[in-house]
Amino acid sequence: MFVDHVKVYVKGGDGGDGMVAFRREKYVAYGGPAGGDGGKGGDVVFIVDEGLRTLMDFRYQRHFKAPRGEHGGSKNKHGRGGEDMVVKVPPGTVVKNAETDEVIADLVEHGQTAVIAKGGRGGRGNSRFATPQNSAPELSEKGEPGVEREIVLELKVLADAGLVGFPSVGKSTLLSVVSAAKPKIADYHFTTLVPNLGMVETVDNRTFVLADLPGLIEGAHEGVGLGHQFLRHIERTRVIIHVIDMSGLEGRDPYEDYTTINAELEQYNLRLMERPQVIVANKMDMPDSEENLQLFKEKLNDESIRIFPISAITRQGLDDLLFAVADLLETTPEFPMYEEHDEEEHSVMYKHESETPDFKITRDDDGAYVLSGYTLERLFKMTDFNFDQSVRKFARQMRGMGVDDALRERGAQDGDIVRILDFEFEFIE
Repeated sequence: MFVDHVKVYVKGGDGGDGMVAFRREKYVAYGGPAGGDGGKGGDVVFIVDEGLRTLMDFRYQRHFKAPRGEHGGSKNKHGRGGEDMVVKVPPGTVVKNAETDEVIADLVEHGQTAVIAKGGRGGRGNSRFATPQNSAPELSEKGEPGVEREIVLELKVLADAGLVGFPSVGKSTLLSVVSAAKPKIADYHFTTLVPNLGMVETVDNRTFVLADLPGLIEGAHEGVGLGHQFLRHIERTRVIIHVIDMSGLEGRDPYEDYTTINAELEQYNLRLMERPQVIVANKMDMPDSEENLQLFKEKLNDESIRIFPISAITRQGLDDLLFAVADLLETTPEFPMYEEHDEEEHSVMYKHESETPDFKITRDDDGAYVLSGYTLERLFKMTDFNFDQSVRKFARQMRGMGVDDALRERGAQDGDIVRILDFEFEFIE
């Protein structure tokens, strides 16, 4: 079974909590602060493994959570950082944010890595908060929560050349005779439901990877037939081999087939038309094929487009076709799947929350004011409410963010209930 599209949940490890601790030392209040920092949480890292061919493993495990950092200790001992969770993916995997459809990573080369969910930083221990005014702070931070998100993995086959054309024009047969691949072959539509890959070697010992891709039909760019499943895989190929049934046995006009398929490629992604394309006139061993080929050339009326008459069954004309494809691959560069971003831009994916408001205020059914928002909730989760100084610090941070003023504008009065996550407190003027 081929799996090429799956949704999974990833979460970076939470940072370890900082500690409130004191050492015994004469003439120093409380013996002086000695609480260590928590360790950083582990990242969820994807790495390309060329031994994998499908996303099948993600069918059985859909949650990936990196370990958290260790908590800080006394005597200023820092907690150990959590180990990164390394997840192997096949080459050709595109990772997207399920919510925004933004591309997080495009993983194509063996050993290529990408951090998909960053671990949270460790909380600071009370040693970090010592000041001349407060030499013995009872104040520490909890670890920062790790980034969590749902992502979509799409697998796009890595092939140098791809066979396109209507169903049952002979693409699978062609692949089977020029390579060691053994695709399923039959005379009904959509025999090929998943991409088949084969390694082709020409007589002069040049090699390339050829993909037989699921058949296209009109409306495929809108998802009709196998639609997007097919088009997703052709995006990677550098040379398009357009296979046309010249026999006309199925009652279709070869030229109409040619224009229909090209229209689908163009409407799905304009960049597909930048790739060099060769036309393969297949089934030339059939009775009416020669006449149909002449009519096709007249309608095409373009001497620059190369047409290779072949018969996949009798192997007629195959060498010329393979030489031409190998020549094209030597001169055709790889086409970038997505616009390249520099590293600085890429790191912004962990900062996208800053573009949204720090907090928002809604009302519950019981009239309580509910505070939410990434920045506010992050501060809340990093506050240790066991210590008064930590609570006062959180109150100052909220005031600095404008929460108090915003609640007053919404009509909050003395004694009203305010909620953050599972925590409730009273609004006091």
